[in-house]
Amino acid sequence: MKSQQSGFTLVEIAIVLVIIGLLLGGVLKGQELINSAKAKSYAQDFRTIQAALYGFQDRFKGIPGDLVSASTKISGGATDATGTPGNGQINGVWDTLTSADESCLAFQHLRLAGFLAGNTSGVCTAGAGGAAYYQTNADGGRVGITSTPPITGMTGSYFICSYG
Repeated sequence: MKSQQSGFTLVEIAIVLVIIGLLLGGVLKGQELINSAKAKSYAQDFRTIQAALYGFQDRFKGIPGDLVSASTKISGGATDATGTPGNGQINGVWDTLTSADESCLAFQHLRLAGFLAGNTSGVCTAGAGGAAYYQTNADGGRVGITSTPPITGMTGSYFICSYG
């Protein structure tokens, strides 16, 4: 009496492995495309902020966040910076939670002047309405600007930073 064996042949197993390999390759390539798109979006965000900063300088002859008497020069309720406005620097750490810091007010000034879209009535302090002035990146993280080098030894006038 002959018994019948059941199971998969090597050809069937090879076909299944090829299909699994193709699916994994497609998923990995898709993830690579998503990461590439995010990187391009980050770069575009930085270029947009840079263009807004230079446009603001041309129009107001000052730096956003650092502008002397911003409340009289920018309509819409711009907040004047405390500390050292008019020194040509955006003082404060880029991800500050202090609403009076120039690095926080820079985004309020850019938005009220029409160079960036977004909330103009928020604050930078932590809480329910916190970080409302900040731009956000493709991942929803914060974007900030400062004249304080975020890395020791880094040179430049302004530093645009992001996380998230």
